[in-house]
Amino acid sequence: MHSNVAPRRRHGAELKAKVLAECDEPGASVAAVAQAHSLNANLVHKWRRGRGQGARAIEVAAADDKVAGAFVALQLPAQPAAAAPDIRIELRRGATTVSIAWPGAAAGECAAWLREWLR
Repeated sequence: MHSNVAPRRRHGAELKAKVLAECDEPGASVAAVAQAHSLNANLVHKWRRGRGQGARAIEVAAADDKVAGAFVALQLPAQPAAAAPDIRIELRRGATTVSIAWPGAAAGECAAWLREWLR
């Protein structure tokens, strides 16, 4: 079986970028731009959605000639240090019970006090 279907046309990156740029103009009609370039409006819509031959990559490649990509350093806000939870100790020695709540930020002092107390 043979069909008389014409092969699909391939459109270059320059044409796609030009058509997409014209569609982005204020007040531009996608259908009118497509018709002016002898294209189907559905195809142009497809390019605009980023499908097909990578329309967004084509736009970026076309714009790459104008603006070179550069690293932009951003100043991030300082993260507050997470507060250490309080140290809670309950000691029993004979009939005596001692409950202690010590700030977690002073853990070194707590350890020194505890060593002295346990002697």
